[in-house]
Amino acid sequence: MEKEHGEGQLDLHHHGDAEVEPGLVDLAVNVRHQSMPGWLAEPIAASLTRLAAYPDARRATRATAAKHGRAENEVLLTAGAAQAFVLIAQTIRARRAVVVHPQFTEPEAALRNAGHEVERVLLREEDGFRLDPTLVSEDADLVFVGNPTNPTSVLHPAAYLAKLARPGRVLVIDEAFADTTWNGGHEPESLASRTDLPGLIVLRSLTKTWALAGLRIGYALAAPELITQLAAALPLWAVSTPALAAAEACASPEAVAAEREIAEAMAAERDHLVAALTAVPDITVAGVPASAFVALRLAGAAEVRLELRKRGYAVRRGDTFPGLGADWLRVAVRDTATTDAFVATLIDVLKERQ
Repeated sequence: MEKEHGEGQLDLHHHGDAEVEPGLVDLAVNVRHQSMPGWLAEPIAASLTRLAAYPDARRATRATAAKHGRAENEVLLTAGAAQAFVLIAQTIRARRAVVVHPQFTEPEAALRNAGHEVERVLLREEDGFRLDPTLVSEDADLVFVGNPTNPTSVLHPAAYLAKLARPGRVLVIDEAFADTTWNGGHEPESLASRTDLPGLIVLRSLTKTWALAGLRIGYALAAPELITQLAAALPLWAVSTPALAAAEACASPEAVAAEREIAEAMAAERDHLVAALTAVPDITVAGVPASAFVALRLAGAAEVRLELRKRGYAVRRGDTFPGLGADWLRVAVRDTATTDAFVATLIDVLKERQ
C-alpha cells in the first residue's frame, strides 16, 4: 500500500467515451450493448408527452426505496452517480478525505474541484488490488471506495467495507456496477440495503446495464440526515421526467429479475474473456474480475492500444488511473464472438511486436 498526496499529472477527467469513434468496436465504455426492453422503452417514450410539466420525483423515489427496502427519505435521485460525487464534495466538509485507488477518478476530481485536499490509498497488484480496511487512516472522515471497483473489476467483501464505517466518518461506496456482479446470487457484496452503518452513502447508477448513459440517472442511498444535506445542494428539477420514468421502471420486479439474468449471463461472458486473455503470453489480468470489464497489464500497452485502434477496436487506457500506469488497459466484457475476434486481433498485434 502507498499513500499519495497531490494530483500529479494524471488526467482525472479522461473516460472511456473519449476512446470511441464511429467504426470502432467499443470495448472502452462499460455500458451494455443490447436493445432496450419494452418495459423500459415504453415508459420513457410515454414520458415525452409530459414534458410541459416540471419533473416530479415522488413515484420514482418511492419505487427505488422499495427496491432496496429503504424509506423514501433515504433515497435521492440524481442525474447519474457523477452528480452525486459533486454533491458530496460540495456538502461534506472533511478534514481528511481519502480515495482508495485504483478506482473511478471522478470522485477525486469532484473533491479537488470543491477545494478538498485528497489523500490516495493505493492498493497493490500483488495483493490482487483487494481492500485491506486497516490501510485507511483512523482519522479519515470522508472515504471513497468503489465496489466492484472500476477499473480493476475487483469485488470487495461487504464485511471489509463495513469495517470502514464509524461515527464521525462519511463512507461513500460507489456501487455503479453492483448490478453486474454474480456469485451464485445477485449483488453478493452490496451494502445498498444496510441502514445500520453510520455515515454510509451508497451510490448507484442505472446507466450501465440498461444502456442509459445519455439519459443520466442514478441515486444515493443514505440516512435521512445525509440525504437532506445532499439534497440542499441539488439544483431544482435536476432529474428529467424521462430519467424519472426510467428510474421507476428499473425498480420494478420485472427489472430486478432481468438484472439477475443479465448478471448471471455476463459472469459466463466475463469468464470467457478472462480465460482467453490469461492464455495470451505476457498478459496479466488484474485480481479476480467480477464486473463488466477486465483490467490487464502488458508491456507497451500504449502502443498496443493505438495499434488495436487501427484494426478496429477501442479499449480504455489505464495510465489515467492512480495506482496503475502506462502498461495497463481496460477491456469491456462483450459477447463471446466479439471477445474471440478481439483476442485474436490482440494476439496478432503482440506477435508483430516481437
